[in-house]
Amino acid sequence: MFTGVTMLDAKMKTQLGAHLQNLKTPVELVAYLDDQDKSRELESLMDEISELSALVSVVQGDDQEARRPAMGVRSVASGTEMRFAGVPLGHEFTSLVLAVLHSGGHPIKVDKELIEQVRNLEGEYRFETYISLSCQTCPEVVQALNVMAAINPQISNEMIDGSLFQQEVDERKVMAVPTVFMNGQQFSQGRIGLADILKKIDKNAGAKSLRKLAEKDIFDMLVVGGGPAGASAAIYAARKGIRTGVLADKFGGQLLDTVSIENFISVSETEGPKLVANLEAHVGAYDVDIMAGHQASGLAVAEDGSIEVSVAGGAVLRSRSVLLATGARWREMNVPGEQEYRGKGVAYCPHCDGPLFKDKSVAVIGGGNSGIEAAIDLAGITAHVMVLEFDSSLRADEVLQRKARSMKNVDIITSAQTTEVRGDGDRVIGLSYIDRQSGEEKVINLAGIFVQIGLVPNTEFLKGTVALSPRGEIEITSRGETSMPGVFAAGDVTTTPFKQIVIAVGSGATAALGAFDYLIRRPLATADAAQEVQAA
Repeated sequence: MFTGVTMLDAKMKTQLGAHLQNLKTPVELVAYLDDQDKSRELESLMDEISELSALVSVVQGDDQEARRPAMGVRSVASGTEMRFAGVPLGHEFTSLVLAVLHSGGHPIKVDKELIEQVRNLEGEYRFETYISLSCQTCPEVVQALNVMAAINPQISNEMIDGSLFQQEVDERKVMAVPTVFMNGQQFSQGRIGLADILKKIDKNAGAKSLRKLAEKDIFDMLVVGGGPAGASAAIYAARKGIRTGVLADKFGGQLLDTVSIENFISVSETEGPKLVANLEAHVGAYDVDIMAGHQASGLAVAEDGSIEVSVAGGAVLRSRSVLLATGARWREMNVPGEQEYRGKGVAYCPHCDGPLFKDKSVAVIGGGNSGIEAAIDLAGITAHVMVLEFDSSLRADEVLQRKARSMKNVDIITSAQTTEVRGDGDRVIGLSYIDRQSGEEKVINLAGIFVQIGLVPNTEFLKGTVALSPRGEIEITSRGETSMPGVFAAGDVTTTPFKQIVIAVGSGATAALGAFDYLIRRPLATADAAQEVQAA
């Protein structure tokens, strides 16, 4: 075996060794290698892992059609196998560790009903997931599909590092990660969780989930949104001893796309997904009914004074108070071609999708901190970066501007209004913009466009119900109250002036306390509910 490269440092080996003590049955690391340097790295990684547990061994794969370099993680007990084409370090190392643990009989921490649903799926499902090792969203998708593969032998999943299989990426027109193929056909692009995957495969899953929602008893406080504000609000509400629910498409919000966090007080440095995992675990430690995989679609006051939250798909939840924490999303350019080529060259996360544009020319739309940081990041990967800023000057911090201007492959154009995304039907080939000073229309040939022009609040479903600012943000008081009695709001979706994680957490706590104060000062509909609040 090749031993010239050490892939895991002493600390990682110690931590991994402790995890591998949870193995109950043997696991084989199956080698699909060739003479590339990456094959040698992967071989070394497999050897180092196998040395940490007597239940882990390395074997040679006999699949002649396998991608190389690749590693299979095979359960000796069940015969299931998950593959990693590339060297699964970086953000995907956790995916590898979980694959080994689940293949070795360690319990899968997923809702029991979802596990049974996966186990009972009929037919064969062969998933291929294209990722980049710098993508923080990708592990969520890889791990969800690997869980399915660990439960059901008729399901397989292979993580594919797009930067190592560039020809394949080009042939399949993969221009954003994560991109998932199922049985040879594109299945999804972007973040998708286990529940959503099952909804797409099992046509009855969505209806079953909605029926369960419709059967829920009335909540005392229903939090809509699972970001920092929503998590904080749920914890504060649950600690009051009242019936608390969280309705969220997924936990995390923008945090899931945040690479580095260095201003969350008491935590000197962390990453978005890690903080999301901690928030979700903290909420899960309390008696909170978490209803993930669903989006709110409307808000209304019922005849008995309770608040009704409509759920996309048809269900309705009732609560005596509602706390809105739906956050914000990336603002779009709203120009011709943007939607048509979204995921085909138009991207919003440079850390995730940047590696797919190695040695190609790209543009960054936006000259604020996010835009210039993206340009600096992309300059180390791509051949050329063009920054287009609508205003006459950049808005980014001066230190970032100096860094960007010092890079030879970064050009900056101000007073530039993007007017069209140009493509050939399959992918982006350029963009058009107007020079706002001369009025001249110009065309740039490029392969990718990264949009970094700010955020827009997720309030479309609230129009006509609560007061919104001209920017679409929910107007709130200092106690988190909205214009609708019993409805509170917190976080980036509100008029709170500064959009910061620590501020969102604080505003979630403020709004939850405001909502609890509202509850204890109004008549309660049932004796049970009264007893709950009095006990708190």
